[in-house]
Amino acid sequence: MNSTHPPGRRSVRDDGDPVLGRHEITLPSPSAPPLPAVGAFADLDLPDGLLAVLAAEGVTVPFPIQGATLPNALAGRDVLGRGRTGSGKTLAFGLALVARTAGTRAAPRRPLALVLVPTRELAQQVTDALTPYARAVGSRLATVVGGTPLGRQTYALRKGAEIVVATPGRLTDLIARGDCLLDRVCVTVLDEADQMTDLGFAPQIAELLDQVPAEGQRLLFSATLDHSVDRLVGRYLSDPVVHSVDPAAGAVTTMEHHVLHVHADDKQAATAEIAARTGRVIMFLGTKEAVDLLTRDLLARGVLAAALHGGKSQPQRTRALARFRSGQVPVLVATSVAARGIHVDGLDLVVNVDPPADPKDYLHRSGRTARAGNHGSVVTLVTPNQRRATARLMSGAGVQPRITRVRPGEAELHRITGARTPSGVPVPGT
Repeated sequence: MNSTHPPGRRSVRDDGDPVLGRHEITLPSPSAPPLPAVGAFADLDLPDGLLAVLAAEGVTVPFPIQGATLPNALAGRDVLGRGRTGSGKTLAFGLALVARTAGTRAAPRRPLALVLVPTRELAQQVTDALTPYARAVGSRLATVVGGTPLGRQTYALRKGAEIVVATPGRLTDLIARGDCLLDRVCVTVLDEADQMTDLGFAPQIAELLDQVPAEGQRLLFSATLDHSVDRLVGRYLSDPVVHSVDPAAGAVTTMEHHVLHVHADDKQAATAEIAARTGRVIMFLGTKEAVDLLTRDLLARGVLAAALHGGKSQPQRTRALARFRSGQVPVLVATSVAARGIHVDGLDLVVNVDPPADPKDYLHRSGRTARAGNHGSVVTLVTPNQRRATARLMSGAGVQPRITRVRPGEAELHRITGARTPSGVPVPGT
């Protein structure tokens, strides 16, 4: 590869990242050094209301990505942060944008801060996380996502919202209708930027960012930094401070990786036994149809499960997630896209019933567990004809999994996953 780069740019290779270890990218070299990281939220110049909420929730010490990025974000610098899902990215950008817009009232249809996210679920998750902080300083939040009625969203925008959390498609639609203008936005956040580009949102993101004042601040957070993200960085971030403080999934010491070799004829029964374990589990499959088939099979075997994919209505998806988070439904069967960015506390097992398509997908699936220093396991079921491709996948992800041959009902399957025999008594769906 040509090692010559434009002036002011530097080549970055991060061997700990399953994507960056394979693809060299070019990132800007900041002209000014970053501000030093802080070890306590009290050391930051945050409004008293935000510090009070943090104290009330028992949050005093920032996660590494928060401590590293917040001083620079609060100072108005553009920030490029790489951190795996669950590393604390939401508060890293959320506290900054709430603090920077506090005390200023947005005009109708003209927000002051914008957060772009790839999915409806992540938009709601970000909104829920930021609501107590926004409320503490009197800021109004609006969530703008597809799959839900326009009325409430247009009303919130026309009434005035300082902070808008949106998916690119719905926001583009509302702008076209005249319900939102971006000419007053002073802080823009791209959350899970690599996922948005993977989903084909890059043209819409560019169209939206072109409407934001050029002098505004931009914060980009991503689990991986590949060339699709590099193009956004080069075009829209000005002299950004770069922070890469969290290991990729393959380097997380609290995460175990298992490849379970299983005969094709045994896979369905083995999957059901894993699902019947005590405790929650997310099971990933490649298509919406496969998700629905497995969910129906688990219900028929007596395992309470809920399906999550893009073919479900927003109320169905919201209900499935809520019941899974609360523990009412212990098994969430999902496609990768639908579950991206979702945070569930205390989840200790992720199962790839269908192996993911590439190392980046493996990273994002794995990121549902072993979050914030907790322990978790990632299990991938592999039939004989999938072994070679899965070995390449793991190598590309920088993961050295433990490989075990298993069969339904055997002790090894129980030892690794907590598998149990399902009751066999059908249960109703949710």
